Amino acid sequence: MHSSHLLLEEPIRMTSILEPSKSSFFPALTKIVGTLGPKSRSVEVISGCLKAGMSVARFDFSWCDAEYHRETLENLKIAVKSTKKLCAVMLDTVGPELQVINKSEKAISLKADGLVTLTPCQDQETSSEVFPINFNGLAKSVKKGDTIFVGQYLFTGSETTSVWLEVDEIKGDDVICVSRNAATLAGPLFTLHASQVHIDMPTLTEKDKEVISTWGVQNKIDFLSLSYCRHAEDVRQARELLISLGDLAQTQIFAKIENEEGLTHFDEILQEADGIILSRGNLGIDLPPEKVFLFQKAALYKCNMAGKPAVLTRVVDSMTDNLRPTRAEATDVANAVLDGSDAILLGAETLRGLYPVETISTVGRICAEAEKVFNQDLFFKKTVKYVGEPMSHLESIASSAVRAAIKVKASVIICFTSSGRAARLIAKYRPTMPVLSVVIPRLTTNQLKWSFSGAFEARQSLIVRGLFPMLADPRHPAESTSATNESVLKVALDHGKQAGVIKSHDRVVVCQKVGDSSVVKIIELED
Repeated sequence: MHSSHLLLEEPIRMTSILEPSKSSFFPALTKIVGTLGPKSRSVEVISGCLKAGMSVARFDFSWCDAEYHRETLENLKIAVKSTKKLCAVMLDTVGPELQVINKSEKAISLKADGLVTLTPCQDQETSSEVFPINFNGLAKSVKKGDTIFVGQYLFTGSETTSVWLEVDEIKGDDVICVSRNAATLAGPLFTLHASQVHIDMPTLTEKDKEVISTWGVQNKIDFLSLSYCRHAEDVRQARELLISLGDLAQTQIFAKIENEEGLTHFDEILQEADGIILSRGNLGIDLPPEKVFLFQKAALYKCNMAGKPAVLTRVVDSMTDNLRPTRAEATDVANAVLDGSDAILLGAETLRGLYPVETISTVGRICAEAEKVFNQDLFFKKTVKYVGEPMSHLESIASSAVRAAIKVKASVIICFTSSGRAARLIAKYRPTMPVLSVVIPRLTTNQLKWSFSGAFEARQSLIVRGLFPMLADPRHPAESTSATNESVLKVALDHGKQAGVIKSHDRVVVCQKVGDSSVVKIIELED
């Protein structure tokens, strides 16, 4: 993968573009988050998704109840065992989302210039004239001329499955709108987005708290996706909730930036959160179209420099119904990788799309191609310059490990870690080769029972670009000076050989602690 690295800045023979790509054990360094739902919840389909490259499964609580998601999760566990592919779990909160419940599930057809009333009276039947919504304060939040977008799952931008409404009149608690396009909305749930309007609902609703403290705790979720995150305080409140629940103290919070408020407070949110999800579905309609790329590039750069994972959404909408993405979508996926994304999040494409496995496979192949032309040298220099001097001890070790691996053309970097922080720092410098993160479990006790930590840390690296975790034998401490360290290294090397990422005569860079010192060493493998 790394040996044939091209750069887009260098002359490329056009015919070389047509050469077939070599297959690799790791489909791509960029990770794929798949949303599991109606079309992707059977053991067979989930197994296909895992084999195709999904490493994080997202459970979106905007849809269905906890029991539905519990059944899906049980199927995921079976699929993980049968495929031997590790997968993390992400719980996605509903947040202050405006929804229309279509109880009859009949398709609703709207005509251009027709009138539609948005009402908080949820007893009414959903029709082309009336949309009952889950918020009674909309009439106080919007004014004549404001824009409201409505779509199945999210507003897609397609003028046949989404509708663009303009507020015409406020009557008591009702908002009367004019439909700007003809559309047909299908399914049990439509989502509303009032463009550039503050919705006075809490970021973590009571329903969200209940789901986290029951379903989340029972399943020890790895990631909490905090929908409609608008302020750093939203993240702090979510963190307090997770810590109070004990079992979720280690759960990472990914702030979803999906409106102008979140964009305005981006820097403070980034400081508090463990990672960022750029939710381009809503963001793309809150911002003028010509500004979307600018926010994406600026936000990804900030995440990269902070060493925090950045996840991008809404890349291949058309694959919800088609086997191939559009040309623009294929280019968009590649640009996300070149801009520095850690992961691509698939929503409707896998949740209700007709081709969940093929979508993951296609996105993975595009990511792998983009990684081959990613200018790592430029990225490395930019990151080192941003971090400045003096570097922290760990940052210095991580950047040295990546520099050494590139200089000697190592096939992999092996990093021993207990918290996962050292491995994430290595990944921050975007090495061109995979990083095998060997997580050494820690034995802890509360005087009543002993427990091992490590599984959380291993799974949480599944959203970081280039990181591939292994859980080591807990009898081998990460800071051992004895021969046990060598035996763990041998297990890691054997794993790499079986996976096909390490061959005879390859060079491998190893990053580990020996006593109080951190060591970077280069190993050349024999036959």
